[in-house]
Amino acid sequence: MKLKNVLKSAGVLGAVGLGSLASQAMADQEFLLTITRPNQLHVIDMSSNTIARTCDIPGPFGTGSIALSPDNTHAYVLSNGTKDVYGFDIRNCDITFKAEQSSPTEQVISMQSIAVSADGKELYTVQNPIKKLSDRFEVEQPRLAVFNIKDGMDAKVVRTFPVDRRITKIAVTDENEVILGGADLKGINPKTGEVRMVSKLASWEKGPLWLPPDAFAMHSQGEQMHEYIMPYVTAKFDSEDWNFETAEWWWGISRVDLKTGKATRDEVLPFQFIIFNFVADPRNPDILYGSFNTLSKHDISKKETLIVHDMPHTYYDLNISGDGKTLYVGGTSSDISIHDSDTLEKIGSIQLTGDMSTSDLRVATIRN
Repeated sequence: MKLKNVLKSAGVLGAVGLGSLASQAMADQEFLLTITRPNQLHVIDMSSNTIARTCDIPGPFGTGSIALSPDNTHAYVLSNGTKDVYGFDIRNCDITFKAEQSSPTEQVISMQSIAVSADGKELYTVQNPIKKLSDRFEVEQPRLAVFNIKDGMDAKVVRTFPVDRRITKIAVTDENEVILGGADLKGINPKTGEVRMVSKLASWEKGPLWLPPDAFAMHSQGEQMHEYIMPYVTAKFDSEDWNFETAEWWWGISRVDLKTGKATRDEVLPFQFIIFNFVADPRNPDILYGSFNTLSKHDISKKETLIVHDMPHTYYDLNISGDGKTLYVGGTSSDISIHDSDTLEKIGSIQLTGDMSTSDLRVATIRN
């Protein structure tokens, strides 16, 4: 080969190599977020499944609930027994936001409910207030509370609106409606307080042969599909005598598309074992994975359970990588179990410094 051809080939290869490096440098970064006792936020690099940094959260552990900013660079967490909210820049652990929700005359608990507006300017919690009087406590009306994130380390409520009781997990649509996970799924406009029914559960009208659903929004971690999934259990009886032993038992889901705010509700699987949380495969919305004492894979278009993998202990929740290939199963204890989504076989684990208890597993994707 002539020298100029060698140099030309080397130049092409060099350009390809530089292009490959540039592509790698510009790749999106995926981080898995969770909280462990005594009270630490862990930022896990999903490319290596190692802890990138650990952020100390002021105050005692809450429930481990986490909400992400729209650009995924900031995480907002409930702390101090879910009375306070702290915001962290997950790139360096800087605390950028603080809201103390209680006062000397009122105690406020927010349970799991925390979310950030679609434009990243506001933060929402559902406050469950108790008035502290000299001789008694008085339970007050729950309310949606709105904070301005720009208020930083001394954020105060800027407006409130009354909401139902029993609300736990909340989420925000692209049109900035707050989805409220309670006895029914409702949506509230955080500017006006107007409420609409999104999906009937406790108040559904399926007839006398159906058991009213038992629904619980402890974890709804559908960021990869930009959705909110609320599981429920129900039963269909063969007569109005309601014989529980002969009834057909079903898992159902209320599923909200956070882009449009539209919801679907359906009984999707025969009830065979407990599932605490569902997450969808971003490659196929009909494929759901569930976790509790087992890790399971389901095709809801066929109402079939495809694979069940026994776990060594209870895991409350799970999440999935953006490419849909890897499952992360956590909560309850101090280990995150990593699994191949095709086979559910375990392919790794991440050991944390304390137990996660009821904490979320969130995937924060930082776009480059």
